[in-house]
Amino acid sequence: MIYLDHAATGGYKTAAVQNAVLAAMKTCANPGRSGHRLSLAAAERVLACRSLLSELFEASGYERVVFTKNCTEALNLAILGALERGDHVVTTCLEHNSVLRPLEALKRAGIIEYSVAPLENGKILPETVAALVKNNTRMCCVTSASNVTGFAPDLSAIRKRLPEHVLFVVDGAQGAGHLPLPMKTLGIDALALAGHKGLGAVQGAGALLFSDRFDPKPVLYGGTGSESSNLNMPDFYPDALESGTLNYPAVCSLYEGALFVKARRQQGAQVLLKLTGAVATALAAMPDFKAYFQPNECGITAFSCHKMPSEELAQTLSDKFGIAVRGGLHCAPLIHKALGTHPEGLVRASFSPFQSMREVNALISALRHI
Repeated sequence: MIYLDHAATGGYKTAAVQNAVLAAMKTCANPGRSGHRLSLAAAERVLACRSLLSELFEASGYERVVFTKNCTEALNLAILGALERGDHVVTTCLEHNSVLRPLEALKRAGIIEYSVAPLENGKILPETVAALVKNNTRMCCVTSASNVTGFAPDLSAIRKRLPEHVLFVVDGAQGAGHLPLPMKTLGIDALALAGHKGLGAVQGAGALLFSDRFDPKPVLYGGTGSESSNLNMPDFYPDALESGTLNYPAVCSLYEGALFVKARRQQGAQVLLKLTGAVATALAAMPDFKAYFQPNECGITAFSCHKMPSEELAQTLSDKFGIAVRGGLHCAPLIHKALGTHPEGLVRASFSPFQSMREVNALISALRHI
C-alpha cells in the first residue's frame, strides 16, 4: 500500500529509531525509579533526549522538557496548567481540537473566555490575531502549521504584535521536524511536540517544552521517583509535570528521530516542497478537483472532488488503488468552516521526506481514473 497519511502518523521510521525501541524493550528498566545500573543508564538516555530537544528547539534547558504520550496531552498540560479564572485566550480558526476542546471546556466551566482569529485572504494575519487581545488576555495559542492546508502562520510576526505579558503557546504537531521552530528566537513560551509525525519517532512520544516564564501547574498527580514522602507534587521541573512511568521506548525513539531531523531537516523540507508542488500543478489541470493548499514544507495536500464526498473518495483510493489518505474534517472543524468545506471535509494526502514523485504519480493517476 502507498501510505500518504504522514500528517496523522509518520509511516517511515529509520533503522536507528527501530533499533532504539528494540534495545529499550530489552532493557526493561524504569528510569528515575531505582539506583541500579540499568535504571541509571535509562535515566541517562532520557536526560540525553531532553537535552537534545532543548538544543534542537532553542528551549530553556532540559529541566523544562516534559515528556507526554502525544501532542494532545502536551497542549492540555500547557492550557489547563497555565490558565486561571478570568483569563482570556486568543487562538485561530486553524487550530486542531487539541487546542479548541480544552479551551471550550474551560469556557463552559465559566473559567475563561476565548476569541478566534478568522482567515483573511486565506491566511492568518498577525494584525488579525493582535486585534483580538484584551486587557485580561493571558495566552495566545497558534499552530505551527495547519494540519489541513499546510499553511504556516508567521509566528515571529504574531509574537511581536502581542503584549509582553501574553504567553505564546505553539502547537508543533505538524511543523516540528519540517520547519525551524527556535523558541527563544520566535518568542515561544510553550511548544507542544508530536514525536510520531515529522520528528520520526514512534507513537507515544510527545513533549512539552516551555520557557523560564511559563510555569504550568500539574494536571496529573502521582509518583515521580523523587520526594516520595511528600504528598504534594514536587515543586521543580520536570518532576512536577511527569507523574508515573515514562514511555521509555518512545523516548528513545524520539532521541534518534530528533538526531536525524537535526542533520536532515532542510533537505527533507525541500523534498516535501517539491512533492506538494507537483500535486498542486496536477490538480490545477483537473477540473473535477479543487485544491485547498499551496506547496509547503510540511508535506500536506488537501482537495475536494465535485462528484464524490471526501470520505468516499478516500475509501475508494484505499480499496481500489491501495493508497492511504484521510477524508473528513481532520479534527479541525473551524478551518473547514472558514474554507466552506464543512461538514463534508476534504481529502488529505500527506507526504514523507522519504517519498518521491513515484507516490505523487500514483495518486494523480488514481484521481484521473476516478
